[in-house]
Amino acid sequence: MGQSLSAGAHDQVLIAAPSAVDDPIGQRVASNLLRLRSKRNLSLDGLSRVSGVSRAMLAQIESGRSVPSIKVLCKIAQGLKVSVAAFLDDRAFDGVAVLPARQSKRLVSSDGSFVSRALFPFDCSRQVEFYELRLAGLATEDSPGHAPGTQENLVVAQGVLEIGVNEERFLLATGDSILFYADQPHAYRNPSDSEAVAYLVTTYAERLD
Repeated sequence: MGQSLSAGAHDQVLIAAPSAVDDPIGQRVASNLLRLRSKRNLSLDGLSRVSGVSRAMLAQIESGRSVPSIKVLCKIAQGLKVSVAAFLDDRAFDGVAVLPARQSKRLVSSDGSFVSRALFPFDCSRQVEFYELRLAGLATEDSPGHAPGTQENLVVAQGVLEIGVNEERFLLATGDSILFYADQPHAYRNPSDSEAVAYLVTTYAERLD
C-alpha cells in the first residue's frame, strides 16, 4: 500500500503514486488539472485560495507525484467549478461542450432519404452516442447490426416510424419510444408520406476510441 502524506489538514490526504508509467489514473488527473487550471488563468496560489487545498499539494498532484483523495479532488473541482469526472476523462472535456448545428457530423444515405446527425463530440472516445434521425416519407433504412451487446433507445419526435428487429415489427407514433438490442439486423421504415424525426441513443458494450 502507498504511504499517506499529510499537508497540514487531516482531510487533505495524498496517496503516494508508484510512478508515471504504473499510474495512468494519476497522470490523467495531473494532465487534466494542469489543463483546467491553465484554461482559467489560475496560478497554483490562486487555485489554492479558491479550493482550500494547499499549493504544495496541488503542485504534487499536477506533477503526477501524488494521487488526491476523493475529498481533496472534490475541493479542487469546486474551486475550478467543474465536475469531478472532468479530472478522470481521457479527453479534453470540461463538463460542458457546445456543438453548433452547422458543425455537426452528418451521415446521409445515397439517395438522401435518411440523415443521421451526431449530437455529441464525434471525434472523442465514447461508449454512448446520441443522434437525430430524419427519414423521408415512405423511405427505409436498414442496418445489419452493430457490435455484440449494443443497445438502441429511440423516441419518435415527429411523425411515425416502424422499427423492425429481425422478423418483428413495431409501429411507433409521435412520443413513443423503444429499447432493443441492436447487435441484430434492424430497420427504420417511415410508412407515411411526410418526414419522420427521431432521437436515438446508442449504447455500446465497450468503449469506442
